Amino acid sequence: MLNLTQAPRTGEFLLSVGNAGISMEIVTLAAGPALKSGQLLGIVTATSEYAAYSNAAADGTEVAAAVLYAPQPERVAATKAAAVARLAEVHGEQLVGLDAPARADLAARFIIVR
Repeated sequence: MLNLTQAPRTGEFLLSVGNAGISMEIVTLAAGPALKSGQLLGIVTATSEYAAYSNAAADGTEVAAAVLYAPQPERVAATKAAAVARLAEVHGEQLVGLDAPARADLAARFIIVR
């Protein structure tokens, strides 16, 4: 029997967002590996580009600043993408990279993890 594993769907992690698109931002993603919907993002200080959050980093991505809305393929150059940046409730079990410091970082941006 063949077992298939479905990747997270676009925006599946969202529980609620603010009216009129106030929760969303178009951000510039740094070149890098493929990312799943729900990936926590930090901002690379040197370039102001968003990249996968890593609490162990020291380049700005150690602070969770947004949540990637849709999956992104591997990128050889910076590209635009939609992210949840403020005023939202999200499902913690569907976020990629969530830890206690990230929860606090997101709460400061009014992104509440449930």
